[in-house]
Amino acid sequence: MDASVDLLTIENVTKSFNGRTVLKNVSAKISAGKVLGLVGKSAAGKSVLIHMIRGSEGYGPDSGRLLFHVNHCPKCGNMDLPFPGTPCSKCGAEPVSKQIDYWGLKEYDPVRQELKGRIAIMIQRTFALFGDKSVVENILEALDPGDPKRVDKAVELLEFVNMTHRATHIARDLSGGEKQRIVMARQLAKNPLFFLADEPTGTLDPHTSAIIHKRLVDYVQKHNICMVMASHWPEAIVEMSDHAIWLDAGNVMMDGTPEEVTAKFMEGYHFEKETGKNTGDSLIILENAQKHYFSVSRGVVKAVDDVSLDIKEREIFALVGLSGAGKTTTSRMIAGMTPATSGKVAIKIGDDWVNMSEEGFAGKGRATPYIGFLHQEYSLYPFDTVLQNLSTSIGMKMPAELAKMKAIQVLLSVGFDRKDVEKILYSYPDSLSVGESQRIAFAQVLIKEPKIIILDEPTGTMDPITKVMIAKSVLKARDDLDETFIVVSHDMDFVLNCCDRAAFMKNGKVVDIGPPDKIINEFNKDQ
Repeated sequence: MDASVDLLTIENVTKSFNGRTVLKNVSAKISAGKVLGLVGKSAAGKSVLIHMIRGSEGYGPDSGRLLFHVNHCPKCGNMDLPFPGTPCSKCGAEPVSKQIDYWGLKEYDPVRQELKGRIAIMIQRTFALFGDKSVVENILEALDPGDPKRVDKAVELLEFVNMTHRATHIARDLSGGEKQRIVMARQLAKNPLFFLADEPTGTLDPHTSAIIHKRLVDYVQKHNICMVMASHWPEAIVEMSDHAIWLDAGNVMMDGTPEEVTAKFMEGYHFEKETGKNTGDSLIILENAQKHYFSVSRGVVKAVDDVSLDIKEREIFALVGLSGAGKTTTSRMIAGMTPATSGKVAIKIGDDWVNMSEEGFAGKGRATPYIGFLHQEYSLYPFDTVLQNLSTSIGMKMPAELAKMKAIQVLLSVGFDRKDVEKILYSYPDSLSVGESQRIAFAQVLIKEPKIIILDEPTGTMDPITKVMIAKSVLKARDDLDETFIVVSHDMDFVLNCCDRAAFMKNGKVVDIGPPDKIINEFNKDQ
């Protein structure tokens, strides 16, 4: 087989939404066994291009074409890779080599529908799983029920995404990074010809990310498919891509090797360690805190196991560790969302210590109004503008002009340009990039000025420049408003440059607590 054959041709595609050009004359060719990497800041156009290739409704190009090169079987309608002399993999008939202009076909054209079924996509920060089903059941749901090798394929996919140890776990109990890997396995179960990934490892720790990067590249090469991936992480682009494009506001800034493109993209990126106010007395205490679940198939599951730690007022404290280490569960216990099975989880409100495992206003109800939480799986109100999302939708009652003033201040603090703020205020969430939406969700937390703010993977889908702005926002909020932050993150640069202390978690336990550089060094050595 000639693996150099082109599978996808992107010809001068341009796309605008509401008068705003989000892609301008973008072109590329991707061959069998190759990966195209897209790098750029938030709202650069990366996700729009991926949705356009996917065939998502409303993402058709205003001009230009997307051409998919396939073998199409006239007998059964199956599609295969366009290698000459290769019979249909489904029925053995002789296929016809075709160049399909996806957006040139009618919506219900059978060829268009068959092609779309062979395009797999991972959308950033979307964990669409059957929450009440186990991990292996989620994989089986994505496979052909009539396939006699269905179970074997499910096991292979679990091994591929490094999740065999979670096979019988219920999907809703997984961490964000674990859910992301199951989504990946479900997409690969489609046996795709074209694989699209928007921040495929944005919620994974560096060690797991490196494993998944290598396995995805191996999969693409082994199956001779092609892949288009978008990432804010230069390391991911270099590790996975054969070719890279740097997009900025829809324009192609550079087209070349991954090393050259990412080096140019990173020019001017600089993160300086800043120091803030001294920390105060203890504000949050965990003593031998546990969260155990019982499963009929697995017995007792120790999500958090005898965790003890002490977080000070005005401290920026990080929880680091591999996916599934217990970081998110610990943060939810602190927030009162997940009661501890045993042990102590307490927050100081005024002169009193509040038990966060005790229900009612006399218990955690006293503390929760002072806690803000940015979830990995955040959501905005889709039918409300950004201004409404930052004011009336979250229950803030104040005069309209004051609400707008506070909204503008908080948008500036999370990295939006002053010249864009007025337009952003009256935009709807579906017109924003994922990175912009994440900043709006962060702004929703900050605008309430809580005493304690918990950030679960706050920078997973952000470009380096925006991460600097978010770090400065965290530091400024701590210094100006005396806020305390708990950061759950795999972004070691962010932890190193923003946090005062960090706790390294593994298998539900705290291995060590100390300065970020020491803890990150321990984490890296442990992998």
